Amino acid sequence: MPDLSDPLPMAHGPAWPNRVALAPLTNLQSNADGTLSDDEFHWLTLRAAGGFGLVMTCAAHVRADGQGFPGQLGIWSDRHLPGLSRLAAALKAAGAVSAVQLQHSGTRADPALTGRPRIAPFDDAESGATALPTAGVEALRDDFIAAARRAETAGFDGVELHAAHGYLLCAFLDAGRNRRGDRYGGSLANRARLLFEIADGIRAQCRPDFQLGVRLSPERFGVPLADATALAADILMDPRFDWLDMSLWDILKAPEEAAHAGMRLIDQFAGLRRGGCRLGVAGKILTAARAREALEAGADFVLIGRGAILHRNWAGQALADPGFEARPLPVTRETLAAEGLGPAFIDYMAGWKGFVAEAA
Repeated sequence: MPDLSDPLPMAHGPAWPNRVALAPLTNLQSNADGTLSDDEFHWLTLRAAGGFGLVMTCAAHVRADGQGFPGQLGIWSDRHLPGLSRLAAALKAAGAVSAVQLQHSGTRADPALTGRPRIAPFDDAESGATALPTAGVEALRDDFIAAARRAETAGFDGVELHAAHGYLLCAFLDAGRNRRGDRYGGSLANRARLLFEIADGIRAQCRPDFQLGVRLSPERFGVPLADATALAADILMDPRFDWLDMSLWDILKAPEEAAHAGMRLIDQFAGLRRGGCRLGVAGKILTAARAREALEAGADFVLIGRGAILHRNWAGQALADPGFEARPLPVTRETLAAEGLGPAFIDYMAGWKGFVAEAA
């Protein structure tokens, strides 16, 4: 079994210095035009200095109509490049491998922020989103590829495609609602086609050592566990991909579907064959022991979210101390500020039940 401190070689580009990655975390700290703010720069570079082997940005929207929340990082315009370049250089100087997570919010985009209507793979009465025509899907594919090239230009080591949590790439995977009659709907192969076409474009247009990952979420959002497992199996054997990031809610939870009872959710994926693609898992990993448990179950690396919010150096502490545990909740605003969160991020975390202590 690998140790958390072991380097993690990748099929493309640099090996990660260890097996602890910063999860891509919504933080609401970017400027209104999607450019990187000093608060967001501070938050991310502190995690690189704190020992995380991979530092990944929050979801960065790849076109103007893809913004889903205020303060979201953008990567759809060259005006975003100066801030992204500054960040990439600082992460490298701190010793971390770097990646931008590429995303479009789809039905969860906010027209009040974008000034544009919502789009989706299908008409969606609840959100008011309208289905993209085939040419629109092809344009979306090209926007993801262009965003990856922009990340490469900025100096990042790679990108991750956000195909989880109901956002636009995930919506294409929706087995119940994506019944498009073109090559992007119906069968699982068609519903996943866009993801693989984006990967093809990135591999064709970015340098050979540019890293490429993808995030999936099993269950929920219209993706049956059988489909998520089949897609994960394909990705893990696909030479285009460097890592698969499984957002599991809780790495030890049981599947919600009765047909898959008797096996932990992590085991559905850790038991799959792998080529050069690495498997990472996220979900309530707050202690060094739980991180080791994920590796013991067969994961290649762990992604840390809440723990990284609570400790700028969660990775460094977990690597040094097998008994390390994240501080208990709730925490004060002052604690979060000391860990490098800006005011907007702290306000966001205050909306999480039981996370931030209320003032006396």
